[in-house]
Amino acid sequence: MEGKKILILGGSGFLGNAIYKELCNYYDTYGTYFSARRSFENNQQFYRYDLEQDDVFEILEKVRPQIIISALRGNFASQILAHQHIVEYLMTNKCTLYFLSSANVFDAYRKYPSYEYDKTLSESIYGRLKIKIENMLMRIPQEKMGILRLPMVFGNSSPRIKEIKKNIWENEPVEVFPNLVLNVTNDDKLTQQIHYLINRNRKGIFHLGSKDLVHHEDFIKETISRIGNFNPIYKRVFTSNEERYLAVLPRDNKLPKNLQVGYQEIIDHHISK
Repeated sequence: MEGKKILILGGSGFLGNAIYKELCNYYDTYGTYFSARRSFENNQQFYRYDLEQDDVFEILEKVRPQIIISALRGNFASQILAHQHIVEYLMTNKCTLYFLSSANVFDAYRKYPSYEYDKTLSESIYGRLKIKIENMLMRIPQEKMGILRLPMVFGNSSPRIKEIKKNIWENEPVEVFPNLVLNVTNDDKLTQQIHYLINRNRKGIFHLGSKDLVHHEDFIKETISRIGNFNPIYKRVFTSNEERYLAVLPRDNKLPKNLQVGYQEIIDHHISK
């Protein structure tokens, strides 16, 4: 089991790098980076990969992974092409893809949370991109793929928390969505869950968010109160008159109790570190 070779596409980003750090002590783990940072250039396990210029086949042929984790970001057309090539590789090699998708694949449904086998429908360009790639994966044998749908991801070094801190320090308003009901996660919990899925060889569709829901405004305000004693300016953004849900809850493919998380734990344990 421990001999598995893993390639993380987008391994230098916030989530990709968190996953790399979680897995690299257990598996032969490789990653790709795009913007040159010394730490990645000098790491023998990392390959430079430009989504828009390079063919992902070249990296796959070099690494020959048994597991690919796609945390790619960037040009949408290039992402689609890269995933078409990954699917071709999957079909001719003993290999599984875990694809980091998003709650946004359901953002057209506002009235209730979404579960694993609900029909996807999105009003956003980002959500539609994720659906397009998910649909590619739905057409291949299930043992070749895992679709991991994520809610908003927080954590001390997450872009969301960094932006909130920056806004507070620069006396800029922090945007909150009072009508938005969501579930959340953070990098620590998410990487443990992904490790478990790989370790147990779990495939299919997984909703990797907190098991309970919270209003965006309440979550952000409580989070800020943990960061420090600030009195920020809030900009309350109403995208609809009634409550709208953007939440991916697990029903069919639940994880063990110790890997389930509540939103309060995300606030208590991780953001205030």
